[in-house]
Amino acid sequence: MIFGVPPGELALLILGILIGGIVTGILAGLFGIGGGGVIVPVLYEVFRVFDVPESVRMQLCVGTSLAIIVPTAFRSFRAHRARGAVRDDVVRAWAIPAVVGVGVGAAIAAVAPGAVFKLTFALIACIIAFRLLFGRDTWRLGEDLPGGLAMPSFGFIVGLSASLMGVSGGSVSNMILTLYNQSIHKAVATSAGLGVPITLAGAAGFMLAGLPQQALMPPLSIGFVSLIGFALMAPVSSFTASYGARLAHALPKRQLEIAFGIFLLLVAARFVGSFVF
Repeated sequence: MIFGVPPGELALLILGILIGGIVTGILAGLFGIGGGGVIVPVLYEVFRVFDVPESVRMQLCVGTSLAIIVPTAFRSFRAHRARGAVRDDVVRAWAIPAVVGVGVGAAIAAVAPGAVFKLTFALIACIIAFRLLFGRDTWRLGEDLPGGLAMPSFGFIVGLSASLMGVSGGSVSNMILTLYNQSIHKAVATSAGLGVPITLAGAAGFMLAGLPQQALMPPLSIGFVSLIGFALMAPVSSFTASYGARLAHALPKRQLEIAFGIFLLLVAARFVGSFVF
């Protein structure tokens, strides 16, 4: 027995985490997201086997997901920036408000039940998927991004949603950017850049938020972040992110939008289904 789990079962769980890391990295580069939609469900099953209490299991998944995404988001950002697709002005304008939003999300994690995170993910994912699958190019909030208070407000919304969903914020920022006449390729690349400060702040925030409940966490955890999950999945997902970025720039715009929309619907279905099964 290792940490109370039979070696054979533990080996299968480790294999699942590693496979999830490969898929996560490709999705990060392809869609400008951190792959939290893959990471969180995988970790949820891992922590279930380790008998992590239901009251804190989802928060632990989200916090660990954010930590795992840090190197993936950084590698994805570098790959997209090398192609000149990142709008650095947007990243600079949104970064600080996004970090504030992440902080608010971490504070919510300290007191809210896991159902809050599942429902938030499913709702936002469905909205974005509808926009991508059924929206038209004529749907615009403007021909370019606005000035004034709108920009920091967008950054805050992206950061808050990211910390409640356990993702890098790419899902929400992609939607905002495309509604303001930014190409899907530029939106994906810029979202990857914004994911770096969001995931760094998110990982630190969830570590602190979970410290009062440290006794409920599995071995080798700091607050709501499992160091075992991070150590296994982060290197793999970071390595494969650049391959996803290459694929993103090779695909036509409409194919990328359809693929992203279908992906989001599958993730939403996974979380809604968890209330039934």
